[in-house]
Amino acid sequence: MMIRKFISRVLGRKVNGNHGEAAVIAVSKHGVRRDDISGGSRRTVETLQEHGYQAYVVGGAVRDLLAGFTPKDYDVATNATPEQVRHCFRRSRIIGRRFQIVHVMMGSETVEVATFRGHHGEPGHHGGNKAHTDDQGRVLRDNVFGSQKDDAARRDFTVNALYYDPVSETIIDYHNGVADLKQKTLRMIGEPATRYREDPVRMLRAVRLAAKLGLAIAPATGRPIREMADLIGNVPPSRLFDEMLKLLTSGYAVKCVRQLRGEGLHHGLLPLLDVILEQPLGERFVMLALEKTDRRAHDGKPISPGFLFATLLWHEVLTKWEAIKAAGERAIPALFLAMDEVLDVQGEKLAITRRIAADIKDIWALQPRFEQRSGKRPYAVLEQERFKAGYDFLLLRAESGEVPGEIGEWWTRFLNGDNDARAALLLPQAPGEAKKRRRRRKPSGGRPD
Repeated sequence: MMIRKFISRVLGRKVNGNHGEAAVIAVSKHGVRRDDISGGSRRTVETLQEHGYQAYVVGGAVRDLLAGFTPKDYDVATNATPEQVRHCFRRSRIIGRRFQIVHVMMGSETVEVATFRGHHGEPGHHGGNKAHTDDQGRVLRDNVFGSQKDDAARRDFTVNALYYDPVSETIIDYHNGVADLKQKTLRMIGEPATRYREDPVRMLRAVRLAAKLGLAIAPATGRPIREMADLIGNVPPSRLFDEMLKLLTSGYAVKCVRQLRGEGLHHGLLPLLDVILEQPLGERFVMLALEKTDRRAHDGKPISPGFLFATLLWHEVLTKWEAIKAAGERAIPALFLAMDEVLDVQGEKLAITRRIAADIKDIWALQPRFEQRSGKRPYAVLEQERFKAGYDFLLLRAESGEVPGEIGEWWTRFLNGDNDARAALLLPQAPGEAKKRRRRRKPSGGRPD
């Protein structure tokens, strides 16, 4: 704490007035220039200030710039109400029910603008609505506006409660977030257990931010996580899916999964994360998939949610598939039953969209077809819409040792070969493998004319 206070004094000065008890940190101390932020967010802030409102780039973008990362998007916080914001920008629209925000379109960029949030039900705030919570303390509806100081207190971690003014190039810091970043510490604002009850997703966010930024979770912030992990079961599936997707596509998925284990948050989130601790083959398969996903994220390549979740849930499908076959069902019908069962169970925890679920099933359904390497069947597999994803999935299975490597090598040669090379690669049909000709139905009503 002494070191944190010393760093805070060195970085900036505490001031009263418009910013309450906040440190105003000059650009000479923090190094973030107005040209470092996106043009759309800069113009949004400038326009709001020209109309007489307070406005700042806020949260994750400021945090990432200070930590040396390129922000994926930019959020703006202001004391203007959503209606006032909308009147400042011709291309804008109000969205949201739980808490209204404004999407401002600046060229191809969409900037999210939110009004400063206040404390629950306190008099004097222009929102005036008390937050509605469930029996476990999770906030269900919260439409209270407030001051910038209130807004900072309502944010989750100190490193996220930072406000950047591109006009003056200063950072407004109410909770020593800049000092915590310099000390590589992730610290909750307020009493951690209460904040986790308000929104259990904060436990997952703590893991994601710590892994991405290389931060150590402060003892007081990390201590309640293991004992409160069950609260994640109270999170709506759609929110849990969004947060897990952010975590797994952050470019630090391997670190995140390991930290999820360390914090006791893996059980129940995804079946495959449970299996990791129990099945060595499953762990190798998943970790290979996550390593490749991390590389794609760092290289700026697109990541397919369908492919990612297909890898995470595959060994759960394998287990169900074997059990259904053992009960007497034929192989392919058994696979489709297993696929449906796994996705149905998963849907209770993660709101996987229909489109993503369809991609997942297409990838899984192709896997038995890769074993068919004779006759016309391989050519038919090449024509499948999801062939490339299924093929990449097969190579991952081969690399992890789940299937013989020569199957992946055969399909690589078949994919890249010309007609003659492909014909030479075809395996001889096993006895009885050729399809039996279907009996032709006799036309009714005697002989045709």
